Amino acid sequence: MSDPNAFTMREKWNKKALFRLLWPLVVEQTLAVTIGAVDTVMMSSVGEYAVSGVSLVDAIATLLIIAFGALATGGSVVISQYIGRRDSKNATAASRQLIYTTVFVSLIIMIFTLILRTRLLKLIYGNIAGDVMQAADTYFRISALGYPFLSLYNADAALFRSIGNSRVTMMVSILVNIIHIALNFVLIYGLHMGVAGAAVSTLISRIVSALILTVLLMRLRRGPISLAGLFRIRIVPHMIRSILKVGIPGGIEGSMFQLGKIIVSRIATSFGTAALAANAVTGVINSFTNMSGTAIGIGMLTIVGQCVGAKDYDSAKYFTRRLMWLIVGVVTILSAVIALFIDPLLGIFRLSQEAHDMAKQFTWLLCAASPLLWSLSFSLPNALRAAGDAGYCMVAAVISMWLVRVIGAYLIAYVFHVGVMGIWIAMVADWVVRGICYAQRWKGGKWQTKQVITDTENV
Repeated sequence: MSDPNAFTMREKWNKKALFRLLWPLVVEQTLAVTIGAVDTVMMSSVGEYAVSGVSLVDAIATLLIIAFGALATGGSVVISQYIGRRDSKNATAASRQLIYTTVFVSLIIMIFTLILRTRLLKLIYGNIAGDVMQAADTYFRISALGYPFLSLYNADAALFRSIGNSRVTMMVSILVNIIHIALNFVLIYGLHMGVAGAAVSTLISRIVSALILTVLLMRLRRGPISLAGLFRIRIVPHMIRSILKVGIPGGIEGSMFQLGKIIVSRIATSFGTAALAANAVTGVINSFTNMSGTAIGIGMLTIVGQCVGAKDYDSAKYFTRRLMWLIVGVVTILSAVIALFIDPLLGIFRLSQEAHDMAKQFTWLLCAASPLLWSLSFSLPNALRAAGDAGYCMVAAVISMWLVRVIGAYLIAYVFHVGVMGIWIAMVADWVVRGICYAQRWKGGKWQTKQVITDTENV
């Protein structure tokens, strides 16, 4: 063989190993999407104003928590590359730096949102109906307390995935989601707490999931990483820089992307509560379409990251092609199923007829576009990030988001009088542009020149 690492990485990530990593990720992602949908259905029993209020907060919350979600991705890439290099000492040290960094950042975000939550809502969404604003403020105030725990969970889950053990996070996710649903029933239906009940349930679930995973990692004695001695804090600046090298571009990309979505969502608010509710429900259904692709894309970070750490670029290409075909296949199947059963699915959310009809049109468009266009736009860049090419992903995503999706949505909706459907048409156009950029970058091979870890920097 011309490259001894090629056999090592392909033997390590054989069909059995791939299946062992990916199927728990699919289950976990399915649970996350399902619980999000269940939350929306439960809130629909309170009223459309509650669904709308919670969806507005979720959009802002996503913008804010993307920061430590991106840090978890950065940590996953760094640690996966150390593992690919078979450097357990540095992998363990980097794991601790990831925890310290994400918790610190999330505490800052929590304080910021608790102080400025009402101003943020008014600044971003403008004039909102009074009942929607009240629901949004209540949900924001309580759920923000869970940001540090959510960031800790994300970091812990990234660590388990980096070592190829996604089964632990799946089991914890199942347990916590059972707790979450039970609390929702008690607080929303039993105690009639409405939006506050949903927020408290979410907060408790985040606390429990973070604590369980952290304790499990601290007790881990076998394998390439461990959090034993976590509270004997030692800062390693060059490892934090490596994490930030991937995390900061990812955070900027994700934040700008989410901010663009929020700005575009103002189009929906201008068309009334029915349009806003249809927009929110379509987003939930779209998450079901792409949930398996998202899960496999998360696994791609670990697999490609380890290949790059071992300097086995042929295997990185091989697994990227293989995983991308898998993603396109599963998204195609899910899109077809949702398109066939769209009316019963929308019926679950108890929408008005006007909102139902709008959501149906939006969903059909997404089912047609998602298999190829979404896969290229949101899964392929994970392979680039795993190689340390996060900067390119950031630039391509931000430019496409603002020039195509944001400006395009306003033009299509208002200038060309298409209405709220303009949001979704512009989104698909954004997928086209972004997918072309990522495919060309991967094919060009410049990602192979990027460097996240070096042979000379050690703890």
